[in-house]
Amino acid sequence: MFPLVLFVLLLCNSHGLVGSLSNEGYALLSFKQHITEDPEGSLSNWNSSDETPCSWNGVTCKEQTVVSLSIPKKKLYGFLHSALGALSQLRHVNLRNNKFFGTLPVELFQAQGLQSLVLYGNSLSGSVPTEIGKLKYLQILDLSQNFFNGSLPASIIQCKRLKTLDLSQNNLTGFLPEGFGTGLISLEKLDLSFNKFNGSIPSDLGNLSSLQGTVDFSHNRFSGSIPASLGNLPEKVYIDLTYNNLSGPIPQNGALMNRGPTAFIGNPGLCGPPLKNPCSSETPSASSPSSIPFLPDNYPPDNPDDNAGKSEKARGLSKSAVIAIVVSDVIGICLVGLLFSYCYTRVFACGKGKDENGYGFEKGGKGKDCLCFRKDESETLSEHVEQCDLVPLDTQVAFDLDELLKASAFVLGKSGIGIVYKVVLEDGLTLAVRRLGEGGSQRFKEFQTEVEAIGKLRHPNIVALRAFYWSVDEKLLIYDYIPNGNLATALHGKPGMVSFTPLSWSFRLKIMKGTAKGLVYLHEFSPKKYVHGDLKPSNVLLGENMEPQISGFGLGRLANIAGGSPTLQSNRMAAEKQQERQQKNATSEVTTISSATNNVGSSYQAPEALKVVKPSQKWDVFSYGVILLEMITGRLPIVQVGDSEMDLVRWIQLCIEEKKPLSDVLDPYLAEDVDKEEQIIAVLKIAMACVHSSPERRPAMRHVYDALDRLAMSTD
Repeated sequence: MFPLVLFVLLLCNSHGLVGSLSNEGYALLSFKQHITEDPEGSLSNWNSSDETPCSWNGVTCKEQTVVSLSIPKKKLYGFLHSALGALSQLRHVNLRNNKFFGTLPVELFQAQGLQSLVLYGNSLSGSVPTEIGKLKYLQILDLSQNFFNGSLPASIIQCKRLKTLDLSQNNLTGFLPEGFGTGLISLEKLDLSFNKFNGSIPSDLGNLSSLQGTVDFSHNRFSGSIPASLGNLPEKVYIDLTYNNLSGPIPQNGALMNRGPTAFIGNPGLCGPPLKNPCSSETPSASSPSSIPFLPDNYPPDNPDDNAGKSEKARGLSKSAVIAIVVSDVIGICLVGLLFSYCYTRVFACGKGKDENGYGFEKGGKGKDCLCFRKDESETLSEHVEQCDLVPLDTQVAFDLDELLKASAFVLGKSGIGIVYKVVLEDGLTLAVRRLGEGGSQRFKEFQTEVEAIGKLRHPNIVALRAFYWSVDEKLLIYDYIPNGNLATALHGKPGMVSFTPLSWSFRLKIMKGTAKGLVYLHEFSPKKYVHGDLKPSNVLLGENMEPQISGFGLGRLANIAGGSPTLQSNRMAAEKQQERQQKNATSEVTTISSATNNVGSSYQAPEALKVVKPSQKWDVFSYGVILLEMITGRLPIVQVGDSEMDLVRWIQLCIEEKKPLSDVLDPYLAEDVDKEEQIIAVLKIAMACVHSSPERRPAMRHVYDALDRLAMSTD
């Protein structure tokens, strides 16, 4: 009987331990059980052995009752379980920037004292429940950057205390509820951008006298006229109505006065100031099939010089051009031979002890283990070390320095960060070798750390760095060789090309998607959430099947360490020079364009890059947007207009303002893809969002990729 009694006692004790947790703790554990991934261990101390959940990560209690659940940016993957509805005294929920999916549980709205619900940056879908109207105390509702669909429930106007309503970057449709403006009189922030709302803009929105900052209706399908009552909003409020289907004259009162044209672009039927098209019965219809909805109907022909340049592509090479190319290749090969010969002799010098120049050896004198240093350096050895052998960055590297030095080499290109060679080993393996330059700072440890971090990046749309070589006078980076050149050449050709095959729209869309996917990896999934900082078409290489691979990542930093010219610094100088040139060439026609692009310097750099030292991921978004515009228009990043120059972003905005037809904006090589007009327009809208002057208003690359992916799937 004793073992039986012991078993019963143990069972009772274990039941007592489990039962010690409060009901709210059980509810949170149910929530945890439906989270399948917690890579940072954010919920690791959520244990059933505790009496209350008040000491758990992300949980805040008041008088032993849960009032807040805040676990932002922790990469949690799962769905929101209905058990959260059991937290009756819940006041605040913040689960932003995770990976939650599925629908919003209606049980959550049983916590009728909820004051803030912040879920932006997840993958939630489905409709916004009508039960949201029960939240009489709700002040902040942020569901942006998700996949919610359906219409906004009319019950939202019951949330009288709502101060922030951000529903941007979803798939919401339908009309805004009746009484939206009179019901939500406490609103201070309103963002409905990047949805599919339709119908007219409610006239009672002018009653929202507490609004501040930007009221954003952009990138929707609102139609009809702009209600004059919007002018009743505070004059400091900026009203963004871009890219809708609005029509009629623009009211000239209150907050609608003295606004530039960029507050209204993308609405084919709008007329009157500040737009150039006057209001008349002859105003072109918004449904005209021959033009892009927000591009004008007339535009002067292309610059004759542009056409002449295109015709040059079709011709063969002249005799002198062929001779010049051959001579340059021979010189390049000789230079590479001298370079590798020099490096090769240096390796053996390391293994033979000290020479007359004062180089020495450590670790037994073997070439592979040799670490050389100058005898006249006074600082520590760790800062002045010279690696005398090729350093592989992954296990797939099967070649050594000796094989590399004996290989055939051809010059691929030259830039401010050195020369790039195509190197073919004896076994046929082809590599790309970048020489970072001669001499410079001897910060080997710093260089090695940076290169090894870059070498860990592995993604189908990122060029893989396989190995590196460092010496006092030479720094080499060894990459996979990508066979089809770069995007700049694929779009525009280059002088001396025997033939030029333009990219079809399907290939361009494939390149857009792949490049976006590579940037998403850099921004969100790489170890340090990197910023590229120098994205441009020449840094987008094309593989065998035209799949894009981003190159040039980290070169500015490495060149700086190696003693070269940092990429960002050289770009900054170029940007300032270009800005000065544009200011000198500016005409009265150009000055009508919004200040949104007045500060754009370098062709691909974001406006704020001239003012902010630390790069931001939104810099890459801007650069990517310029690349999209270049792929749509086929034009170079600097456009010649009459006797003046303007960057591509300015030119596109001018075309939009003047409502030019799609045929005048589109790359002539895409004329055969007229059936893709709707898709091209959609990509153009994405591009314009990416090049917004305000970094905060640009979408994240994840949402750009999702939009392109959905667009491609909808037409497959």
